[in-house]
Amino acid sequence: MPEHVQERKPKISASRKLMLKSLMVAKAKEELEQEILDKEEEKHRYLAERAPPLNMSGLSLGQLQDLCRELHAKIDVVDEERYDIEAKVMLNTREIKDLNIKVLDLRGKFKRPNLRRVRVSADAILRSLLGSKHKVSMDLRANLKSVKKEDTEKKRPVEDSDWRKNVEAMSGMEGRKKMFDAAKGSAQ
Repeated sequence: MPEHVQERKPKISASRKLMLKSLMVAKAKEELEQEILDKEEEKHRYLAERAPPLNMSGLSLGQLQDLCRELHAKIDVVDEERYDIEAKVMLNTREIKDLNIKVLDLRGKFKRPNLRRVRVSADAILRSLLGSKHKVSMDLRANLKSVKKEDTEKKRPVEDSDWRKNVEAMSGMEGRKKMFDAAKGSAQ
């Protein structure tokens, strides 16, 4: 590996680079202004074609009412077109999001979205999954076993007795036999 590394001289000087950058920025600015003017002209052309200027002078009341009806009909048509276009845009946006998610998934870099906690009952889940087929209401609490406090209180006094007596009574083989017999008797 050679120790002497030659420094590369730039092919274009710094002042030349700066001048070229400023020329490129100026040209881009001109093109942007021209594009804005072209869009404005096209907008005026389109409006002149679609909505010619109204001539209302010298019209009778009936003719003005007919003109209003025509304008309302045109407004309705335009609103319908706008709604259709908005629906298409939303559909395309959703499709783009899905495709982006698929691309990220294929790359292995999946960003988990922030999830919100939503309370949904079992009935609502079944309704959303099955649609109108869902007739049975599912009450999960009805299937739970009810616990009575009286049963637990009755068992407690037996456990609270003196533990020393229990230890002495249960020690040795006789105590184990008593435990075995007690377990056998409660199972029957």
